[in-house]
Amino acid sequence: MTAVEAGEVAAAPFEDGAAGGGAGGDGGVLGRAYRALTVGIVSVVLVIAFEATAVGTAMPVAARELDGVALYAFAFSGYFTTSLFGMVLAGQWSDRDGPLTSLATGIGAFAAGLLLSGTAGGMWTFILGRAVQGLGGGLVIVALYVVVGRAYPQRLRPAIMASFAAAWVVPSVVGPLAAGAVTEHLGWRWVFLGIPALVGVPLALALPQIRRRASGPAGTAGRAPLDRRRIRLALGIALGAGLLQYAAQDLRPLSLVPGAAGAALIVPAVRGLLPHGTWRAARGLPSVVLLRGVSAGAFIAAESFVPLMLVTQRGLSPTLAGLSLAAGGGTWALGSWVQARPGVEPYRDRLMFLGMLLVAAAVAAAPSVLIPAVPVWTVAVAWAFGCFGMGLVIASTSVLLLQLSAPEEAGANSAALQISDALSNVLLLAVGGAAFAALGGGTVAGTATGAASGAPASHPAAFAAVFLPMACVALLGAWVTTRLRTTPAPAPVIDKAPEEPSGAM
Repeated sequence: MTAVEAGEVAAAPFEDGAAGGGAGGDGGVLGRAYRALTVGIVSVVLVIAFEATAVGTAMPVAARELDGVALYAFAFSGYFTTSLFGMVLAGQWSDRDGPLTSLATGIGAFAAGLLLSGTAGGMWTFILGRAVQGLGGGLVIVALYVVVGRAYPQRLRPAIMASFAAAWVVPSVVGPLAAGAVTEHLGWRWVFLGIPALVGVPLALALPQIRRRASGPAGTAGRAPLDRRRIRLALGIALGAGLLQYAAQDLRPLSLVPGAAGAALIVPAVRGLLPHGTWRAARGLPSVVLLRGVSAGAFIAAESFVPLMLVTQRGLSPTLAGLSLAAGGGTWALGSWVQARPGVEPYRDRLMFLGMLLVAAAVAAAPSVLIPAVPVWTVAVAWAFGCFGMGLVIASTSVLLLQLSAPEEAGANSAALQISDALSNVLLLAVGGAAFAALGGGTVAGTATGAASGAPASHPAAFAAVFLPMACVALLGAWVTTRLRTTPAPAPVIDKAPEEPSGAM
């Protein structure tokens, strides 16, 4: 996600009219019963958001200084591949012992990876740090979903999911600018070394509340053993994703070997880790998991190429190219806020259908700026609508997943949702990158100077080969929204907030 318009959007998700108590009463996510927990876990998301937006700004400088530009892509794939394994492990761990240990371990690994990358003397050590960080990120994100499922009643879950989206708003604006200033005046290492210092306060707020509200095994069956088969499948999917990314970066015939090996590892792993019927869009939970991957993968694969297209084809500076997507952070949070409103539940499927249509339209409209007569601001307007659609869809998939999951399955199903998200990002980025390179896009990166000086930019078809297929994938997601429920949407549920012990915050 990218930037924001006003602070109102960030504050709005915390209001809870459905609870009857609003933000200041006992029944809202910022009411007395939930205030410390909400502030703590949203602060965790805020730290992760700052990392995601800031590290990307410092990464090119780090790669050049470490003489590792040729290995640049592995700094990203290392994170994604280990996060896939971390997601499965977190699902198992959370269902077995509760989310507390997974969350604490994940934050610790996340901070350790940042420190390792920030002190790296070579590119491979830097990549190892990113891999450790990815493992921690995978553990954290699934644990947070389990916390929401256990600690908050159903009526508050849309609001807390919207709050997660709102936590990305300020980092979307401040993160890249702050990282650029730190990189320029203090050095890129301080971007990595400074973020771990922000972890202490969220931990101090969240962990005691999680221990009280969401600790221990799910259900009444007691502490179940870890599913070693799922852990082996998780290792397979992580390794397979890494091999596919490597093959997609190298279009020589020899790259078919790691590509085939990666596919051979991924296919059985996906069949074992995602709900049965996911790939044929079976009604209910399988379609929810599939929609998460389709929507996130199509959108992120397209968004990754927007700044490059604006710099090389229309001559914008990198800063202006990034700022062209600034409104997206605010409209994404706005979409998440809309899905959290009282009375939306019976119409959630229709809102998600509308959201996917907006995503498809935004992705299809973006390459129109390849035509010189089309104003550059067209991308900013289109992306604002697309991000609004993503806000409707992403938060709603999380809400539906928790509705359709038994308590003892919340960890595994949350892991499946995140695996679908991350794996689709990897696969669709690989497909888009291969199409981009096949049509000469590999030479586009060197045309920025020429574009800025008015020289004709080359290879616009390479960008169209990324955006138009991703728009078709988003349209497929619109069809998947028609298969999210096995029965008509229920009437809104009014949950009573659990009684709060005396002396609680």
